[in-house]
Amino acid sequence: MSRPEGLSAYVAVTAAYWAFMLTDGALRMLVLLHFHILGFSPLQLAYLFVLYEIAGMVTNLSAGWIAARFGLTSTLYAGLGLQVVALLALAQLDPGWAIGLSVAYVMAVQGASGVAKDLAKMSSKSAVKLLAPTENGGLFRWVALLTGSKNAVKGLGFLLGAALLATLGFVWAVLAMAAVLAVILVAVLVAMPPGLPKGRKGAKFSEVFSKSANVNWLSAARVFLFGARDVWFVVGIPIYFYAVLSDGTTEGNRAAFFLIGTFMAGWIILYGAVQAAAPRLLGAARRPEAELIGAARRWALILLAVPALLALAAAFAPGPAPWLTACLVAGLLAFGAVFAINSSLHSYLILAFTRAERVTMDVGFYYMANAGGRLMGTLLSGLTYQAGGLSLMLGTAAAMVAASALAAGRLRPEPAAESG
Repeated sequence: MSRPEGLSAYVAVTAAYWAFMLTDGALRMLVLLHFHILGFSPLQLAYLFVLYEIAGMVTNLSAGWIAARFGLTSTLYAGLGLQVVALLALAQLDPGWAIGLSVAYVMAVQGASGVAKDLAKMSSKSAVKLLAPTENGGLFRWVALLTGSKNAVKGLGFLLGAALLATLGFVWAVLAMAAVLAVILVAVLVAMPPGLPKGRKGAKFSEVFSKSANVNWLSAARVFLFGARDVWFVVGIPIYFYAVLSDGTTEGNRAAFFLIGTFMAGWIILYGAVQAAAPRLLGAARRPEAELIGAARRWALILLAVPALLALAAAFAPGPAPWLTACLVAGLLAFGAVFAINSSLHSYLILAFTRAERVTMDVGFYYMANAGGRLMGTLLSGLTYQAGGLSLMLGTAAAMVAASALAAGRLRPEPAAESG
């Protein structure tokens, strides 16, 4: 593929991914706040996202093979289309249903959304490996730009979800997102240039499982890194902030929605901005792969300090207090910045470790691990917050970061990198 065609395909893939992640972030905030108001416990709220993460694990494991077999554009379009269907299905939720039925229905719809998201993610990330220039750190720059901009857009989605819930209500908000995403899907279908791989008929499902020690250890590091984020991000912190900010009135609830949505959006946008800037912050263009591998371990150890200190602060606090809330806001923003460096290094290394002919397989396996970490974090978010409050939840996050650092410590330079 020529440079202009490669750039056009990259822009089209990035635009499709942005559109998807905007609705994904909005949907997560809509579901969390809407069902919290309906009286769901922290653990029940966590259950709503369980099938979403399980579906992500299964999808990533199989999506690499599907893309290798049928082509990257097929899985990208399938992800966008399935998200439209999931949004339309969620709009059919009846408030009069019993809680058990509502939980089961939303879990099923979230499961479909999880499949959709990981089809779109795997397609987009794999495309970067094939489209990015190889000179002067081009691969790191392009993957950091895609991932960082995606997270900034997802952060806007969190804010959008809270705003739509407060203004349009749940059903109309979901329908509006479905309509916008359907229009974008049609636009991408028309505008996508040719050139991405069409698939190969001989691709075997068994090829999904990597024989590379680096891919496997990096995937293990990814499990614990994202578990450490989602153990506080998914349920515990939004519910804690709601308890602190809301006075129980309709106006108080709306104000709390906007403030929580603003914080969650700001966190994701900061995360995305640092991620996009990571190649420059790390001086990646002039550093060999071996140095970046070492950086992955060091930055995980730096990250460990943040949840450990916050857990101590929460343990000594007698209850919700202004100083504790201020510490949490500042500390979690710091966590987001350092977490972004870790995540960006991982996203670069998985593409550096894989070969072009295996890219969808290895990326799919790696993001299966990513979804496994989110699943673990999601379950523990509701469980640890309900069982032990902020201190147990944040202490669990610290333990997961430590495990991620240990796994990253097992990474080694590839032979080609050593010789070059």
